[in-house]
Amino acid sequence: MWCIAEITPEFIEKMEDVLDIYAEAYNPKEPVICLDEKPVQLVKDSRKSIPASINGGIKKRDYEYIRCGTANTFCIVEPKAGNHFTYATKNRKGKEFAKIMNRLANHYAEADKIHLVMDNLNTHSLKSLTDFYGRVKGNIIWNSFEIHFTPKHASWLNQAEIEIGIYNSQCLGKSRTGDIEELRKRTNAWNRNVNKRKLKINWRFTTKKAREKFKYKIRYKLCG
Repeated sequence: MWCIAEITPEFIEKMEDVLDIYAEAYNPKEPVICLDEKPVQLVKDSRKSIPASINGGIKKRDYEYIRCGTANTFCIVEPKAGNHFTYATKNRKGKEFAKIMNRLANHYAEADKIHLVMDNLNTHSLKSLTDFYGRVKGNIIWNSFEIHFTPKHASWLNQAEIEIGIYNSQCLGKSRTGDIEELRKRTNAWNRNVNKRKLKINWRFTTKKAREKFKYKIRYKLCG
């Protein structure tokens, strides 16, 4: 369940920009991809688990565990193509964001334009790229994308939130992961599996539905 922020002209402008991009027909020359981050707590068992004694039995695991810090995952999806890019990193700082943007730019090097939907996190900026790659390369990478920021307090408009839910249930589940290398192995395995299946997201919330839901009739166009 999501809390809806105040419906201001700025909120409507950014919301409809994102929804209009989602409504476009699939075009491999102008892919639409969505990005978000998920923190992951690293924990390991304090005692060895007891395996199931019979087929179909239940493995027993002690409720106590050892905290091993935290990590981060960048969850990225191209919803209409079923392409998934999930990367486990030590943190979500600007350096890691810059690396992810470079990976995406290289993957979609043949595209005319890459539409990228993401939230307003302070590291989601050109500065992260120029700080890490330098002004020239940083600008080249950043300009490969047409950025569509979701409104503030409206992360539900980002389909990467759905990707996070899928990743969380299918990859992480209730298992414990004690270190970043194990998290990376599991994440990479999940990526291979879900990309093989070309799992797509069927987004149904449209501009028309938004206007009906929030009871406004016209799209505000902000100046400046």
